[in-house]
Amino acid sequence: MSARRRPTSQAGTHALPRAVWHSALILFGGLCIACVVLAAAPAQSPPAVMPSARNRYEAHIAEAARRFRLPPTWIRAVLGAESAGDQRATSRKGAMGLMQIVPNTWSDLRVRYHLGADPYDPHDNIIAGSAYIRELVDRYGSPGWIAAYNAGPRRYEASLQGRRLPRETLANVTIVASAIGSAGAAKATRPAVSASRDWKRAPLFAKPKNGKQTDSLMQPARPRDGTSLAGVAHSNRTPASGLFAHEARGRSAP
Repeated sequence: MSARRRPTSQAGTHALPRAVWHSALILFGGLCIACVVLAAAPAQSPPAVMPSARNRYEAHIAEAARRFRLPPTWIRAVLGAESAGDQRATSRKGAMGLMQIVPNTWSDLRVRYHLGADPYDPHDNIIAGSAYIRELVDRYGSPGWIAAYNAGPRRYEASLQGRRLPRETLANVTIVASAIGSAGAAKATRPAVSASRDWKRAPLFAKPKNGKQTDSLMQPARPRDGTSLAGVAHSNRTPASGLFAHEARGRSAP
């Protein structure tokens, strides 16, 4: 009986190496295919890299800076403080887009600067916001324009008469002033419009009831606690000349 089983055992012994060899060939073939695929991968085009929020809007910021003679740093600072780069941002008061422009202001700027119908369009929103900055700078100087942009011209003018600015506005002034620093301040020294269109006749600004404009509007805001708006701006940056100047002589800064 045992003599008859021996050939069967020998046949099984020879069959095992053949099965292992067959599996090894399949594995080797798979590895070769994988190597070919990996070797060809670098030759393919790399995947597109999504631009960051800052780079995405940089061309619009550069255009607005040239058009309204503003330092690009100022526009970036306002955009970051107002919307943090969120194109669809809408505030509780209805301010819209990257530069957080309220509907009435947007309607006026849109007509005057021939912009489209969508206030959330990045290009048009940045152009409108930058035009608004330019007009506020020409009227109030620095840092008054920052507070007027955030709180509105009327609220800022009320603060010049003793009404306290909102905490949100004071915080915004600190953030924007810190981001601006002194870089590019000299680039905003010339108005973007002719002298015949001075700020007293700018359509965005309502005239006082008596029809007169006083030099007090050109002074930095001074809240009731005695802290000047310029002091708020200075408290979070290294002192630098020319950016946050006091208008003590009744003359607007650029």
